[in-house]
Amino acid sequence: MNILRKSILIGFTVLGMAAAHAQDTAPQNQPHRGQQLTPEQRHAKMDEMYAKRQARLHDKLKITAQQESAWAAYQAAIKPTAPAGPRPARGEFAKLSSPERLSKMIEMTKLREGRMQQQLTALTAFYDQLTPEQKAEFDKRGGRGFGGFHHGGERGHRMHRG
Repeated sequence: MNILRKSILIGFTVLGMAAAHAQDTAPQNQPHRGQQLTPEQRHAKMDEMYAKRQARLHDKLKITAQQESAWAAYQAAIKPTAPAGPRPARGEFAKLSSPERLSKMIEMTKLREGRMQQQLTALTAFYDQLTPEQKAEFDKRGGRGFGGFHHGGERGHRMHRG
């Protein structure tokens, strides 16, 4: 009988401690995993992550004073930008005929292609300024982060987590 009382007392003590710990560790004013951020918050978070990634790359490459202007030009060319013009409503796109939709898709692809060409030009100019060691370090990154968040971070193809 005495063992049963001790077991019950220990059980209640453990439950009480667990409840107190859960209250202490509850996150304060943080969005839950399923809770959506506003577009402004999401863009601010992505901008912050992008800046940190580029700062780490700058440090890993050990950019010299002579290379800073090429680095700055490269950064300006690859910096993620907002799409030109408002995004068409999904319903409006669905109302177009198939040839009109395909025409719009080709138009968007040409815009993306032009942006990628600008990035390639800037990348080539920057890459030519690097030493062989810096080129090897840059190449290790596998070309990640060329001006967009959809390319993944330093750890692969993960998107940001909320």
